[in-house]
Amino acid sequence: MDSRLRRIAILSSMAVILLVSALVMYLNTDHGTKPPPRATVRPSEGGGRATEPPELPKGQIGNDLSAFLQDNMFFDREVDPVLESALENAAKLSLVVTSVEKDLRIQIVDIHGKPVTGESFYVKLDRFGEYKDLDKDGIIYIGDLAAGEYYVELLPIEGYKVPGNSTHVRVKDRVEYVAIEDITLLIKTEEDIDAEAEDTAVAEAAADADKTEIQKLQRPTANTRVGIDVSKWNGEIDWDRVKNAGVEFAIIRAGYRGSVTGSLVEDPMFAANIKGASASGVPVGVYFFTQAVNEVEAVEEASAVIRLIREYQLEYPVFIDTEGAGGNGRADGLDQDTRTLVCEAFCRTIVNAGYEAGVYASRHWYNNNLHVSQLENYNIWLAEYRSTPLYQGYYQMWQYTSKGSIDGIAGNVDINISYMGK
Repeated sequence: MDSRLRRIAILSSMAVILLVSALVMYLNTDHGTKPPPRATVRPSEGGGRATEPPELPKGQIGNDLSAFLQDNMFFDREVDPVLESALENAAKLSLVVTSVEKDLRIQIVDIHGKPVTGESFYVKLDRFGEYKDLDKDGIIYIGDLAAGEYYVELLPIEGYKVPGNSTHVRVKDRVEYVAIEDITLLIKTEEDIDAEAEDTAVAEAAADADKTEIQKLQRPTANTRVGIDVSKWNGEIDWDRVKNAGVEFAIIRAGYRGSVTGSLVEDPMFAANIKGASASGVPVGVYFFTQAVNEVEAVEEASAVIRLIREYQLEYPVFIDTEGAGGNGRADGLDQDTRTLVCEAFCRTIVNAGYEAGVYASRHWYNNNLHVSQLENYNIWLAEYRSTPLYQGYYQMWQYTSKGSIDGIAGNVDINISYMGK
């Protein structure tokens, strides 16, 4: 191609490009004669002047061209089935309903089996109407019911998915002294309560001590064993040193019932103590400080202990510790008959679960607050701080001091002699 034709081709191409560019610019330009919208002024309700927003071009929403990013419906949401299922399950509720004697304890639990607190739940009991969780602890207690078959329904509550069917339960006519299977829901830790107000046992034997109290670890004989009893008050214990000091058994506090609210509380050192003692070869038993006011609560306390000890091997009995709580405890005012029934209900429940049972009290307590003749089928653990006890009844274990000193334990510790042959 000669130079003349080449120039013509180049000029023609440039002309086409310019024509296309001009056309694009024309199509994107507003050629109307109406001026751009202007703000108008109208009276405001307060008498002032309010400015109307300018009219926007048709098809545009607002001046923010990225506003679509805030529109949840602009993009299709990707559904995660695992997440959706987890969210749905998190809101599911269930009922756990039990009866000990002419009563119902209704527990509202989540998918993990834990009571749901902080909500005003309502349940409907057939023939009796609705009951409210007044203290929002996830538990509703109904007493004084006639024995028979009942149906309980959890009423709908916003934010939760309630069971679609009613829960059937049989209200028992009398105490059966059988461990409550779901007692775990009632066992608290000291983080859940005011431990200073709740853990207020007072050692009755201390007031009866005299100057003959023996404070040293006694030497065992052919028919006796020497041991200690411990709780959180003894702090961290070096069980190897305790074992080497001559201790032959340990009775460990599993827990207590709060003297104010009646909560069932695990001793914060229980697990560490029973594991440490067992690992060091020290045979163990346990005790529980009671503040039960009737047989039903005694069965609850025994059930709590059975739940706490089920993973461990016990060589010594499970004792109910019946003492005062400073005069203001919820069980301090029990009469002799009721207190004896409480101890017997606890022990019967323990025995029915396959363990040995016993009762701990001071000499004064046995003589004035219990009918000991009704408890002779169980091990009697006497607390009397004298060189020779004055108590006239039979006993299988004697706590002879609360001021003992044992290597491996800081401070004083209770020391005992066992006559059980083990």
